[in-house]
Amino acid sequence: MSYVASWSGGKDSCFACYKAIHDGYSISHLVNFISKEYRRVSFHGTEAKLIQLQAQALGMPLLQKETTWNGYEQEFKEAVRSLIPNGIRGMVFGDIYLQEHKDWVNRVCGELGIEAIEPLWGKEPEEIFLDFIDRGFEAIIVSARSNLFSEGWIGRKVDREFLKYLKENKIDICGENGEYHTFVTGGPMFKRKITINESRSIMRDGYWFLDTLEYSL
Repeated sequence: MSYVASWSGGKDSCFACYKAIHDGYSISHLVNFISKEYRRVSFHGTEAKLIQLQAQALGMPLLQKETTWNGYEQEFKEAVRSLIPNGIRGMVFGDIYLQEHKDWVNRVCGELGIEAIEPLWGKEPEEIFLDFIDRGFEAIIVSARSNLFSEGWIGRKVDREFLKYLKENKIDICGENGEYHTFVTGGPMFKRKITINESRSIMRDGYWFLDTLEYSL
């Protein structure tokens, strides 16, 4: 029996997958959902092809599914259900403390007849943040609320300097409420590292987003 991992490309979904593997769960697929309209990860703004590059760098199969705002739950279920005949027992998620997210995950997985695994649930956000860095993962900031972050933070590494800024400004350390989002470029799970060679920042709906122009493995 194997498990699949809900994958946004960001630090929490990546670290949850890593923790699950460390705990003995066999991960057969990454499952990623992108907006049908923009072909980017919703809220993160990460392009579909960057997620595909991540899967390639990890050497893991990827199921990438387009979703719509109104049909998300049904489309989510259809994607996960398509993998169940392969012997999927459960799905790994990167939630930390938002109860409504956990409730949704538990309900939907229950309706699919699979188990929901939450390796980061209930842990201190700062502990997760530092553990992620100290284990050798690398990530960059790809979106952030413009009322909390200046444009200069977009594209920068997730590191202790960033943690200091978060703490000084009383911003949720892991961005659990969508204050910021990240993209993991390397780490102990990765067989190859992703390099962003050229990018620019753009503003949309009160958020800064990183628009990648050139990248490589």
